[in-house]
Amino acid sequence: QVRLVESGGGSVQAGGSLRLSCAASGYTFSSDCMGWFRQAPGKEREEVAHFDSTGRMSYADSVRGRFTISKDSRKNTRYLQMNNLKPEDTAMYYCTRDPTADCNRLPSYDYRYRGKGTQVTVSS
Repeated sequence: QVRLVESGGGSVQAGGSLRLSCAASGYTFSSDCMGWFRQAPGKEREEVAHFDSTGRMSYADSVRGRFTISKDSRKNTRYLQMNNLKPEDTAMYYCTRDPTADCNRLPSYDYRYRGKGTQVTVSS
């Protein structure tokens, strides 16, 4: 059974940093789509960033230059480093993975597997 577990969320002041982790179990695909998306109350889901199956990274305009995705294949864990956080980054953050999707055409929030999310709150 595939399980994705996010961690690392919390409350920070604007300008601060957080690193989110997404640990996978029961999932052995090494070349796949992996993404992060977020959703704030009353707002649409928003893709934040994703890796495609070649390892190429893509970022939403709203986070480019501030957020960085990375991976540790030995630990089967993916990360989202978030720097210079802004109040508008406040949301629940989810990681997703999919072994067969067209990574760059399908939004990451539609990938096959997702975690339960971790809350990020940024105060001004």
